[in-house]
Amino acid sequence: MANAFWCVVEDDRKGYPKKVTAEVLAEARRLSGGTAEAVWLTDSAQPEGLMRLAEWGATKIWLVEHAGLAPYRGEVWAPVLATLVAAQAPKAILGAVTSRQRELLARLAARLGVGFAADTVALAMDGDTLVATRPVYAGKLLSKVTWAKPPWVATLRPNVFKPAEPVAGREPVVERPAVTVPDAMLKLVERREEVSTGLPELSEAELVVSGGRGMKGPEHFVILEHLASVIGAAVGASRAAVDAGWRPHRFQIGQTGRTISPKLYLGFGISGAIQHLAGMRTSKIIVAVNKDPEAPIFKVADYGIVGDLFEVVPALTEEFKKLLAK
Repeated sequence: MANAFWCVVEDDRKGYPKKVTAEVLAEARRLSGGTAEAVWLTDSAQPEGLMRLAEWGATKIWLVEHAGLAPYRGEVWAPVLATLVAAQAPKAILGAVTSRQRELLARLAARLGVGFAADTVALAMDGDTLVATRPVYAGKLLSKVTWAKPPWVATLRPNVFKPAEPVAGREPVVERPAVTVPDAMLKLVERREEVSTGLPELSEAELVVSGGRGMKGPEHFVILEHLASVIGAAVGASRAAVDAGWRPHRFQIGQTGRTISPKLYLGFGISGAIQHLAGMRTSKIIVAVNKDPEAPIFKVADYGIVGDLFEVVPALTEEFKKLLAK
């Protein structure tokens, strides 16, 4: 529908939308005055996934289901989405700050010749214009930006916006537009293997435990994983730990990694370089543990412990066990 607010669906690659989509849908509904449409590009959508989008408040679902959309490739997805935008003329196109949508919506904005507000932490209508608030200078300042012309394209930081409350019984209204899915120009992925850690996904987790150079080696991350399993947290890492090969890049938090906003962030052996702070300083509560009392992370921490993490982490784990056993 013309002038609609769109939410680009982020799915789990198994046919179900992720929780962060509920946050984007809720914000789209609030800004539009009560209506929001979901746009889902996928190779396979489960009926339960479509129902979930309707329950989260999607008044219409634009479903493009095609085998050529898996695995994700920006040069394939962007023209498909741009064709749909040209046909339907939405006013706003919102997505989540994820690895996939960071690239997709940036490509889309470039194709459409419109502005792109990345990593927004607040959105508001000023008359007939959308105003986005986003961190700049590694999160030291907040900048308000707007667009010269629609559609307004933006990505929203996970765990910042209030998710939609599901309303059971809503039936999905699904449109299946006819679009051409181009062939991939590059073949980079021969095989994709999903490895489950048994812990929450980093970008969506409400509790995050993270380790840095102070972990002294990859073998010591097991104590963080133990703590995380006790409290139901995701495990992240600083750039120093990732660069050292201790953790895969998908666990990196920071300017060149994941941007997170959990309710509780626990950082162990992390100095607090600007690059890392840019990815986690919007956490609701920050707890830092470091042997160096002058570590920069203490300047942004709500609570700090100057001590040896190899003593503090086991002690915290035992205390959490006692609390959760009550």
